Amino acid sequence: MHSLLVFIHIVAAVMGLGAAFGFPIVAKSAKTASQARYTLELLKKLELLPKAGSLTLLVTGIILGIMTPSLFTKGWYIASLVLYFAAQVIVIGLLPRKMKEQADILAQHTGEGIPDSYIAIGKQAGKLERITHLLAFLLILLMYFKPF
Repeated sequence: MHSLLVFIHIVAAVMGLGAAFGFPIVAKSAKTASQARYTLELLKKLELLPKAGSLTLLVTGIILGIMTPSLFTKGWYIASLVLYFAAQVIVIGLLPRKMKEQADILAQHTGEGIPDSYIAIGKQAGKLERITHLLAFLLILLMYFKPF
């Protein structure tokens, strides 16, 4: 049972993180307003993968902790949970708002040029995405090396 949960945990990480790491590449690919609209719709559909992966990560991580209660006394495990929740505040709370702001700007925009305000919000979202990528990298380090 333990090995199966670890396997599911790893698959969920690959599924969720793989898609999330690709978001900035997709988001920056739009060169016109029409492409930007399409890109936002595509990212909205792709959100399912990181959300499902993230929820599965949380559930399997907690179950693994319950199965091995000593994990709740390990610094790396507690730090991982804190980093995970910090990342979720950004991924679930802040980034969707930025996408909605961009969609609202495009809904009111005419023409094919990308509005400066859309680009500015994209830069803000990019900073948040880099923070989540750093948090994900730190999480992977903690999970692999279990340094404390």
